[in-house]
Amino acid sequence: QVQLVESGGGLVQPGGSLRLSCAASGSFFSIYDMGWYRQAPGKQRELVARISRDGSTTYIDSTKGRFTISRDNAKNTVYLQMNSLEPEDTAVYYCNARMSVLTYWGQGTQVTVSS
Repeated sequence: QVQLVESGGGLVQPGGSLRLSCAASGSFFSIYDMGWYRQAPGKQRELVARISRDGSTTYIDSTKGRFTISRDNAKNTVYLQMNSLEPEDTAVYYCNARMSVLTYWGQGTQVTVSS
């Protein structure tokens, strides 16, 4: 069983930055593929970025060059650094841990980009 707790969301102006953190409890964090998803009102949840157990990363096109996902296995934590934020990035951001058929979700953290 893995429990995920996100933090770092909030209100930011367009062009600003936020760093999201996701702390994982339980063992064997390093063997999980970790991801950040987001869900805007009225839209489906979508993958934002993923980092595999070996450190390789994947981003959706709209976040490439602006967002960076990273992980610290010693701290059981995955991060999402978000720069040059746009109003379209407004959503609830969810942390995800995945290994084979097992998948776990955090409770989400709200990110609002508005002037």
